Amino acid sequence: MAKSLSKLGREDIVARLQEMVGEDHVVTDQQQLREASVDRFKKYTSVHGIYDGPFPAAIVNATRTEDVARVLAFADENRINVVARTGRTGTEGGLETAVEDTIVLDGSAMNAIVAIDTENMQATVECGVPLQVLEDTLREQGYTTGHSPQSKPLAQYGGLVSTRSIGQFSTLYGAIEDMVVGLEAVFPDGTVTRIKNVPRRAAGPDIRHIVIGNEGALCYITEVTVKIFKYTPENNEFHGFLVDDLATGISIIREVVTNGFHPSVVRVYSPEDARQHFAHFYNGKCVVVFVAEGPKGIVRATSEEIERVAARYAHETVDPALIENWFDHLNWGPEKIEAEKQTMRERGELGYTTEVSVDWSRTVELYENVIGRIRTEFPDADDLTMLGAHSSHSYQTGTNLYFVYDYRINCEPREEIEKYHKPLNAIIVEEALKVGGSMVHHHGIGKYRAPWTEQEHGTAYHMLTKLKAAFDPNGVMNRGTIFPLDS
Repeated sequence: MAKSLSKLGREDIVARLQEMVGEDHVVTDQQQLREASVDRFKKYTSVHGIYDGPFPAAIVNATRTEDVARVLAFADENRINVVARTGRTGTEGGLETAVEDTIVLDGSAMNAIVAIDTENMQATVECGVPLQVLEDTLREQGYTTGHSPQSKPLAQYGGLVSTRSIGQFSTLYGAIEDMVVGLEAVFPDGTVTRIKNVPRRAAGPDIRHIVIGNEGALCYITEVTVKIFKYTPENNEFHGFLVDDLATGISIIREVVTNGFHPSVVRVYSPEDARQHFAHFYNGKCVVVFVAEGPKGIVRATSEEIERVAARYAHETVDPALIENWFDHLNWGPEKIEAEKQTMRERGELGYTTEVSVDWSRTVELYENVIGRIRTEFPDADDLTMLGAHSSHSYQTGTNLYFVYDYRINCEPREEIEKYHKPLNAIIVEEALKVGGSMVHHHGIGKYRAPWTEQEHGTAYHMLTKLKAAFDPNGVMNRGTIFPLDS
């Protein structure tokens, strides 16, 4: 447990916050504070009602940028740790309060869609706008954000931007950093900064990226402007293939992408991972999935390329209707989370993921190294009920691997993370770094990959530490996230 650096006690912190933003916006209910001390990294202990702290002093529900600025300036002056929060879908401990008497600063109430500009193809939203709400609003007008992570029913824009999130259509539309046009953020001293909305500029370094992906360790995102796109679902075409091994699947998607085509969905599933998604037709093989979308001519050309490339490799074709039906049910919302909780409570089983990225030339090597090492070195391998991976986001130079591991828990709830989750996560991170890949593709570093941040960046870590020193010199922003607690 990290000690607070503040000389103020909890009662003083709460009283000052109530003076600043009003009692109605300061939450001190003990159960809500307990739940606010973790994110989904600790979902197994949470479902058993176990919260070991440290616990926040209060949750502040901000309603405007001025609230955020006042709270941050107060926290900075008094050395109080702050965790920025919106949709609460984090999975890597980034929302965990690693310091006692933290202020959890929640922007979910800042939920206005400020503007939808269809001439300049952009939308501006406050940080608490749910992605699903903006997407539904745009689709009514014939547009889309192009952003569709599995957390879409729950995620909000502050969190999406702060973690450099990615969606299932990324090979066509890009990740969140490709979509952000401009934004507003508040730094710990209360300074409000606005990066204006322009198509592109060459006026020095791209300062958007100081904010995008900062995970609340540098500043608080209050408003975002993103690109929007024409929405033409009637043109979508779905493709599925069964292939004998992951190497063949990777070769197919690599060829399509590097030939210059951009299907919205480009995926390859290992047999183990495919079993949980496509049990009724995968036949023990790898599954390759494509979706082509956009204007009809582009869709048809993309589909023809997909079919041409697939024909060069041994494969079986899957009925496109099966792929479409699977994709329509991929996202998770409250109902899936509740079902997951029930499985944890009743059967003592759960699953996690660790996503990394790697060059094309070392993708299969990384997959084999991870699977082989877990199968032979992980002491509790007999408890694994599923171990596999899929590639779900691809680029001209490489792809990502999304490792999935489910296990049956044979220990007390408090021991689960140390016995299963952390060791499995560590193996995947270590092997990704060994082959020159990135230890994290889109979930963020949080607090549980922070021990590898310096190894991830190498000599470039110097730049990260200088950003922290410049923008958060008193170390009040989300201690332990990105930068290890002892750094």
